[in-house]
Amino acid sequence: MRMRYEQIVRGIVVVGFLLVTMIATSDAGLLGKEETPGERFRKAVEKVRQTCESRKLAPGEVCGEVAKLKPADPLATEEGRFAHSIKIPNPVPEDSGYKPGMTSQEYFDHLCKTEAGEFIYKTVENVEGIYQMRPRPTVTNESNHLYALEDPYGGPEGSIEPEYTFVGPRLYEFFESPDLTRMEPVWKRQYYHQSYFENPTLGSKVAKYVGYDGRDLKTMHKEYGQVRKSRYGYTWRGIMRPHDRELGIGGAELIVLDLQSNEVLGVHRGFARFEVDERFGISGFQWGKACPRHPSQMEGARFTFLLRVLKPAIFWTNEGSSHVTK
Repeated sequence: MRMRYEQIVRGIVVVGFLLVTMIATSDAGLLGKEETPGERFRKAVEKVRQTCESRKLAPGEVCGEVAKLKPADPLATEEGRFAHSIKIPNPVPEDSGYKPGMTSQEYFDHLCKTEAGEFIYKTVENVEGIYQMRPRPTVTNESNHLYALEDPYGGPEGSIEPEYTFVGPRLYEFFESPDLTRMEPVWKRQYYHQSYFENPTLGSKVAKYVGYDGRDLKTMHKEYGQVRKSRYGYTWRGIMRPHDRELGIGGAELIVLDLQSNEVLGVHRGFARFEVDERFGISGFQWGKACPRHPSQMEGARFTFLLRVLKPAIFWTNEGSSHVTK
């Protein structure tokens, strides 16, 4: 009888231990799988959609725009198709090193350690101007969406006025872009040169920006031409692999090219991590951490990389006059 009692007691202890272990480990994913950023994002977007559909909107009210956005199509434009066709010396591996059970943070740390960084194959001296091969679309609600941006890592070329980043003292003499559709609002007339508000001339294929002194916005002139002057340019493309976005990771490459030979001069590869905080609604969806990141400014990593590969020919003397280095 006593032996039977001890067996029962031991059985209860074992079962109790197993229950405690199950409860303690369920949050770690052994019994209950931790939700991925992709799953949390889709649930949050669906909640936004249902909330908007469940109430009557006020006249002119916009609700649930983030739920209407579609995933980016990298091959939708000729510039995008060309960017994704470029063969680089160090392509990312199809096997990214992902292992089942990896958290978003673990995967992000792994990619930052093994794939992110600057890769310079050749530098060029005395570069007068630079060509933006693939202008970026204007970003609105896309920055709160996990799939709508091809390249959430971003960069200085993503700004709406990239010429002010690249042209000026100690920088390039001119900046060129194939974007001829860009139009400035009327209120900018008091700040910008009149050339910014002129329509493209017949047969134009390139918009050229030149003359900025680094201080007065009106010193920058916009010109149109049929032929680009730049020998060197850069483009960008997103990194598309099975596990990246589901784990909230968005990677991208900035590629610097010799436009005469299509030789790849350098590649800058970075990753951004998507964060979902349901407490703050749509504003709680955002691309947060990024690697590599310049210590003083978010977009500085790519900009300083371009300057290291394509070294500007213009410098500024103490007297304030510009010269071309020889």
